[in-house]
Amino acid sequence: MVHLVYCDNTGKKGEHVLDKILSRTKTMVIRGAAGRKIPHSRVFDGEMVYFMEKGTAFISAFATIKSVQNYVKLTEDEIIKTLNDNQDKLNLTEKQKERWHKKCLCLVEFEGVQNIEPPLAFDHQGNMDDWLIINKIEDVVVGTSIPYNYENSKF
Repeated sequence: MVHLVYCDNTGKKGEHVLDKILSRTKTMVIRGAAGRKIPHSRVFDGEMVYFMEKGTAFISAFATIKSVQNYVKLTEDEIIKTLNDNQDKLNLTEKQKERWHKKCLCLVEFEGVQNIEPPLAFDHQGNMDDWLIINKIEDVVVGTSIPYNYENSKF
């Protein structure tokens, strides 16, 4: 499978998630919720992950997934410890630490980040999540896209 991650672009320029990924100061992304949510348990070492900045229509970087950590039913102390233990890779702001203070966490470490020049035009369809699991990146690129059906996003 291939993964497409929407990167948050709130905060000052240089604090944007994609900026940190491209500058190699962030080598791990996180997703969390009260219960299991995509990509929890659905992302694996060696798969490809693509990145695009939220609010743009362009897929601008990709990397290879190096490792994945899935957690469920974390206690308050375990959440804090997990975030702190991975902070050197996550590079989270205080606001982001609050946002991802969740009982179910999926931490995805990646390596070999490469810019995509020119960026791929993203074919946005309906109400897509901020993490898509697809067969190949061409499935969501303008000109080669197919209707997105969430088939790969089921538990």
